[in-house]
Amino acid sequence: MPPIAESATLPTTSRRSAAPAWLVMLLVCAGQFLVVLDVSVVNVALPAVRTGLGLSELGLQWIVNAYVITFAGFMLLGGRAADLFGRKRIFVVGLALFTLASLGGGLAQQPWQLIAARTVQGIGAAVLSPATLTILTTSFPAGRARTRAIATWTAVGAGGGAVGGLVGGVLTEYLSWRWVLLINVPVGALVLTGAVLWLTESRQGAARRLDVPGALLVTGGLGLVAYGIVQTETDGWASASALVPLAAGLLVIAAFLAVEARAKAPLMPLGLFRLRSVSSANAAMVLAGAAMFSMWYFLSLYVQNVLGYRPLQAGLSFIPHSLSIVLGSKIGPRLMNRLGAKTLAVTGAVISASGMVWQGTMDVHGTYLGTILGPGILMALGAGLTATPVAAIATSGADPADQGLVSGLINTSRQMGGALGLSILSTVAASRIEAGHGAKAALADGYGLAFQVGSGVLLGSILLMLLALPRRRADVATG
Repeated sequence: MPPIAESATLPTTSRRSAAPAWLVMLLVCAGQFLVVLDVSVVNVALPAVRTGLGLSELGLQWIVNAYVITFAGFMLLGGRAADLFGRKRIFVVGLALFTLASLGGGLAQQPWQLIAARTVQGIGAAVLSPATLTILTTSFPAGRARTRAIATWTAVGAGGGAVGGLVGGVLTEYLSWRWVLLINVPVGALVLTGAVLWLTESRQGAARRLDVPGALLVTGGLGLVAYGIVQTETDGWASASALVPLAAGLLVIAAFLAVEARAKAPLMPLGLFRLRSVSSANAAMVLAGAAMFSMWYFLSLYVQNVLGYRPLQAGLSFIPHSLSIVLGSKIGPRLMNRLGAKTLAVTGAVISASGMVWQGTMDVHGTYLGTILGPGILMALGAGLTATPVAAIATSGADPADQGLVSGLINTSRQMGGALGLSILSTVAASRIEAGHGAKAALADGYGLAFQVGSGVLLGSILLMLLALPRRRADVATG
């Protein structure tokens, strides 16, 4: 999640004495855990969701994309809202929205109801997540205490993503798919109560404008493009049902760029992209996110729909993958000091691409040891190794005052790339599956083709890294 630049704070609005540091840490990390968990927790539940609500193969991806698109589109806006209106207030609003949307999703009776709930949930997450970090940075004094607090926050975020598959498997196996969303309700209510009672308010001293039009335009444009891509599978690229939303999405994105160019306080300052480090790193991250994000989605479908795993078995099977991505994230900074950020980013992407090529050979007779474990570890380890150096390169050429914003942009690029990638790869997989009339062999071929195409997208990211990322070690601060 994007680190937010530190800012001056006003005196607390509460007369109550400040809560203990451990309680502040517990509350904000619990909020962050929920946000990250819900990116991955639904993956294992997807086959059960499809059966329960009668979703199509292509419709299923919107359960994931509805959350990711709104999360990405409103993330930067959420960070600015926290500074402007108060970190505690925005934390509470975001968590309340997230919790209510989770309740709505868990009770959904129609596909559109679940997709709508996931959309609102993504907005709540985008408002909540930046506030969690800014509360930490303004609650702990600069130095070792703040460093430890941010390290804990980062570890909790990584842990939420890592255990998502296991949590989803347990809940789906022993309760129902609805509980992957309903579990957020009691936890969210408890954290919400604690936040109201014990968190103190702070906000940035200087007034700032809130670029709501920019957030709405970029989210709407991305959603329209993703929808148009999905329509090509059933109606073809020349059909009006595909071309109209694609064209509309591109026009909306163009309008977003025009608004950002004229806004006094733009959501995404376009001038930053004149920096080679910012533009090249974000472009590479979009492509890498498009390829890597879908890994859990297709693996979850493959092990359950083709290999016949129960949800709990599927969740347990992804533990090595989760540990690998955490390991890559942890050792990345150390390796970056030795190899340089660009070399490590390329190396990580190559490792991940090799895993995707291997995973693309999956078939109906696959086994865990021969088909899932090896390529999964490579894909996850490579993803973990790639993220940190690309983010470091993105922030290396920016002004210190823009570090938080640039960090937010790289996270937004990863999420947006993931959303578009999932739409493209789901369409590719569905075309192969429908050609085989949905048989298990066709399912395996379709999921395998998605990994093969994904490896090609990742190779494009590698080529971009080699040609465009800063070459000299001095260009990137790796300390």
